[in-house]
Amino acid sequence: MTASIDKPRTNVPQFTTERQFSAIEAEVRRAIERVLASNWFVLGNELQTFEQEFAHYCGVSECVGVGNGTDAIELALRACGIGAGDEVIIPAFTANFTALAVTATGATPVLVDVSAETATLDPARIALAITGATKGIVPVHLYGQPADMDAINAIAKQHSLWVVEDVAQAHGATYRGQPVGSLGDLGAFSFYPTKNLGAYGDGGAVVTDNPDLAARLRVLRHGGIAEGYMSVVKGRNSRLDELQAAILRAKLPHLTVWSERRREISRRYTEAFSHLEGLETPLEGAERYHVYHLYAIQSATRDALASYLAERGIGTKVHYPHALHQLDAYPEWKEFAGQFPVAEQLARTVLSLPMFPELTDDDVNAVCNGVRGFFEDSRNGSRARTE
Repeated sequence: MTASIDKPRTNVPQFTTERQFSAIEAEVRRAIERVLASNWFVLGNELQTFEQEFAHYCGVSECVGVGNGTDAIELALRACGIGAGDEVIIPAFTANFTALAVTATGATPVLVDVSAETATLDPARIALAITGATKGIVPVHLYGQPADMDAINAIAKQHSLWVVEDVAQAHGATYRGQPVGSLGDLGAFSFYPTKNLGAYGDGGAVVTDNPDLAARLRVLRHGGIAEGYMSVVKGRNSRLDELQAAILRAKLPHLTVWSERRREISRRYTEAFSHLEGLETPLEGAERYHVYHLYAIQSATRDALASYLAERGIGTKVHYPHALHQLDAYPEWKEFAGQFPVAEQLARTVLSLPMFPELTDDDVNAVCNGVRGFFEDSRNGSRARTE
């Protein structure tokens, strides 16, 4: 009787905050203690200073901290005057929160398919979706890849449309040398803990070079109050609190180094998988600095690959298993089945491999070996069945 041999197991999560916290724990604790000592927790010096620092990082003059990334998009659209009766173009493949932010304004999201090369909004399809009710476009810099902003901005200018960038996954990315968030009228960021610049709770911000829009945003985020207790519009209660702002201030100086490590890991993945049939690696668009919030491969055998890696202690996740028109929350979009073929293919095939700056070289090797092992085993198994 032959004894069974256990498969070698590793422990490579798709994402974790633990390693980063261990590396910068002293800085984070000092930031938290500073807030506690100040005894000021909302709309104070930490937020004001972070807003200045993050605006500078994004290459703009204004930053307005808000409660989360969804609020950032909603309030940015509202600052542009977008609301009930208006239409806003968004990509058919993105996180549901992009659509939720549009509907929260009272406007209607209008779906447009994405580019097969970059998984970002396809400019060639935007013009077909524009109507007399269209007031804005929300390009999403998906997975850390900047959208084709020159083409999008040209269309927006031609049709007098607002452009609000969804930068939830692309802190530090650039397009033709210019930081994302500074390319449209406004840029909406999320600081959810999984983001490239993540808080230890919810948080968001809107950046812009337009001081009038920034002033409107500051009123909207604070209950519509301009001064005293006089509400001048029906605003929101959506403010980035002092603790999160202080934590983000501690993290921001590390972001450039973290981005470079993400890019290094992505290069190693891409080189390791370049010869594998049945696997498509992400492409970096021309003149774009992709910050790889996620390293999302595509494979028709996505689910089998994920199971194979899980058996070996390698974490993966699907971002996202549904295009927007396939979600039950939007039954009115079910009739669009088949109309967004790229988005639907991504939903069937995309898989996020482990990606965060604190991955070790051994972790990266384990992921590379695991993915290659799956395709080698699959090829050998297919050969054996045909011989």
